[in-house]
Amino acid sequence: MEFYYDVLIIGAGHAGCEAAAAAANLGSKTCLITMDMNKVAQMSCNPSIGGIAKGQIVREIDAMGGYTGWVTDQTAIQFRILNRSKGPAMWSPRAQCDRNKFIWTWREILENIPNLHIWQDTAKEIIVEEGTITGITTYWGVTFHAKTVIITAGTFLNGLMHVGKVQLPGGRMAEPASYGLTESIAKQGITYGRMKTGTPVRIDGRSVHYDLMEVQDGEDDFHQFSYLHTGKRKLKQLPCWSCYTNKEVHEVLRKGLPDSPLYNGQIHSIGPRYCPSIETKIVTFAHKDKHQLFLEPEGETTQELYLNGFSSSLPLEIQLEAIKKIPAFKDVVAYRPGYAIEYDYFDPTQLHHTLESKIVKNLFFAGQVNGTTGYEEAAGQGLIAGINAHLHCSGGEPFILARDESYIGVLIDDLVTKGVDEPYRMFTSRAEYRILLRQDDADMRLTERSYKLGLATKERYDRLCAKREKVEALINFTKKFSIKPDKINPALETLQTTPLQQGCKLIDLINRPQITLKNIAPYVGALREVIDTFTDRQEEILEAAEIRIKYKGYIDRERIVANKIERLEAIRIKGKFDYLNMQSITTEARQKLAKIDPETLAQASRIPGISPSDINVLLVLMGR
Repeated sequence: MEFYYDVLIIGAGHAGCEAAAAAANLGSKTCLITMDMNKVAQMSCNPSIGGIAKGQIVREIDAMGGYTGWVTDQTAIQFRILNRSKGPAMWSPRAQCDRNKFIWTWREILENIPNLHIWQDTAKEIIVEEGTITGITTYWGVTFHAKTVIITAGTFLNGLMHVGKVQLPGGRMAEPASYGLTESIAKQGITYGRMKTGTPVRIDGRSVHYDLMEVQDGEDDFHQFSYLHTGKRKLKQLPCWSCYTNKEVHEVLRKGLPDSPLYNGQIHSIGPRYCPSIETKIVTFAHKDKHQLFLEPEGETTQELYLNGFSSSLPLEIQLEAIKKIPAFKDVVAYRPGYAIEYDYFDPTQLHHTLESKIVKNLFFAGQVNGTTGYEEAAGQGLIAGINAHLHCSGGEPFILARDESYIGVLIDDLVTKGVDEPYRMFTSRAEYRILLRQDDADMRLTERSYKLGLATKERYDRLCAKREKVEALINFTKKFSIKPDKINPALETLQTTPLQQGCKLIDLINRPQITLKNIAPYVGALREVIDTFTDRQEEILEAAEIRIKYKGYIDRERIVANKIERLEAIRIKGKFDYLNMQSITTEARQKLAKIDPETLAQASRIPGISPSDINVLLVLMGR
């Protein structure tokens, strides 16, 4: 049997779901192929969305019309803004979700998008004709013809799970691995490697002594992930808990190290540096007597709990013996052990910024197959791949996000420019323009671009315009409204800030660290009247305006720097040099420039090993 589509997506994880939704909503006839329709957007590890820098990515996905943020809001059982003690560039939303409701909410969305079909099967081989992909074949013997194909297979490509010396093939616990697809892709000259990730033991909540842990409640303010959401959270809000390992735990874990796949030579691939297993922690940080753990609910009604910080591939008996040395888990009952999983990934330097392969035309890659880790990083890539696959079919210009425009742009540029030697995880420190890429203003940055593309809806664009108008009106009011000392000084004393000696504009008061728009409004009637006109999303508007006011100097300074770098982005060098025969630059520079073949001079400057003098040589040769 044969089917014909514009866009074909292999794998229905977070990347695949966003890719399929984007391509179909833009008008391409789209098919999403998955091994199990009951596991779309499965949270293979922690059932949470967001966190440091990851929360910003989800806000960006939502601002452009993706669904990860919306689904998270629908299924959240706890919500928090992390890093509140720091500046707004570091604020990051995070939500704990009901794992099963997350899946079914996503499936309901996918099944009701026009132009989108779902097929349950396993991809076996890609079909390539004269350097261009034309489709795939499956294990059920079906041939899918397509103008573009997106590979979003996650950890399933030749997946191998480890618990002690036990090895089981699979892409996730109790789910089969995918065989043949990696080899089919590699035949085309696309290089691949192996990576490792892991997940912790799952615990029966009825066996836990909660009174021996510290409770961590969520927040209940206006913040949510989606810019379309207002109102209360849908599900019952649940606490998380924290505790620590101890010396006895570490002694048990060390006893199991000879049987650890990480240390007995069983696993050769590299795991995520910033989310290490518990056995890696006790080896790397041997001087530490304890490590913090977080116990997190898996759903609104289930007893299943996730022990964050205790990822492990040690033998089952070692895992349980060690956990029982923690007082809160002295009587613990487990649902299943933690395990490590090895899987294939493809070198992302073989991709354009659109996530299309440089080697096989019309073939795209997104998610963990590009060497990343995390649902959010995968979803962001999936959205961009889905958009560009559609544009390939319709003849549109490539859609690329810049580093000063989004965390998604930073992520993709890092992947295609620097490559990966370990699973890539996004951090705020990876973005040089953090103050421009805040979680509060992702809609201001990206919704208009997406609306012009045809992805963001009219409703979303209208909400953006209304918010922007109100924020600007509020900022302009504070610039023009004058404050007199005799009228405001009693209030300033109440708010524990220095009284005025002479009059000033309201914006000067807002710039004080003790003053906010909200706490000064009761003392400034005209300001209260302006705020009262914001009957919809009042707190969101106040926050956006206040950040713009208080951090204007930092924002303006960073924008100046970004504009300077943008000049180098405008200097296109792809195809202009035979790097391997350029004797005026270093051997390392020749090799790396030839491998990456950067689009612009700015991208060339970000390649590890390329020096400023190499860039100067390229500038001279460009006639600058």
